[in-house]
Amino acid sequence: MREIEADGDSRRAVCHCLLLETDRDGLILVDTGLGTPDVTSPERTLSPEFIGRAQPVFDIAETAVRRVEKLGFEAGDVRHIVLTHLDLDHAGGLPDFPEARVHLMDAEHRAALASAGWHHEDRIRYRPAHWAHRPDWVTYVPQRGEAWFGFDAVRPLEGVEAEVLLVPLGGHTAGHSAVAVRGADQWLMHCGDAYYFHGEVDPEDPRGHPGMDLLEEITEVDRPLRIANHARLRELVRRYGGEVEVFSSHDPWEFARFVDGGRG
Repeated sequence: MREIEADGDSRRAVCHCLLLETDRDGLILVDTGLGTPDVTSPERTLSPEFIGRAQPVFDIAETAVRRVEKLGFEAGDVRHIVLTHLDLDHAGGLPDFPEARVHLMDAEHRAALASAGWHHEDRIRYRPAHWAHRPDWVTYVPQRGEAWFGFDAVRPLEGVEAEVLLVPLGGHTAGHSAVAVRGADQWLMHCGDAYYFHGEVDPEDPRGHPGMDLLEEITEVDRPLRIANHARLRELVRRYGGEVEVFSSHDPWEFARFVDGGRG
């Protein structure tokens, strides 16, 4: 994706997907990135505006399904996909996993599949070709319950034994959510596009990134909610940073923590 620079370090933005191997639930994939149809025929599945903004690298080896296969699995081993939201760069790989159940917030599902798609920005972000195969959707509405590190209305996945939670974090899209996963030593919280740059959730020195800030503003649906969620995430990092590791979809410096640390 587009190259960005911070503190003299220039890197390409990423689309960070997370693959979970479980004992009883098979493989669980958090977001899919772009799929093989997007790489082979981008003019049919992607919008020109997105291609111009993101400048994606169309490398089929970098698609989620090829990465899964490189690990020795097959596409059918991915039994569940959990989406932070349905933007084309997060859901483009859905056709590569046609047998998977797809979990997401109900508000996001309705916004993408209903008449909201006639809005110009929605036509850029939501691409019906990505769900033309009619996925097995599992949708969730927020329900107030036991708080999770200060967040309420958190939903566990239906029919999944692994501890995977949908954490509503609206603002970027109507039904955007983070996905929290219980690891061996701490929780991992995939924040999707709730923020774009790690400085935004730094509790000691909060700061944005000029280029990424502009993209966030272009694609937001509720600015006050989006900004409020930045504050909530900063507080989470400040109070529980040792128990919950947060990361976003597109920040290459956060992605490097996993790759360079041997975790990705």
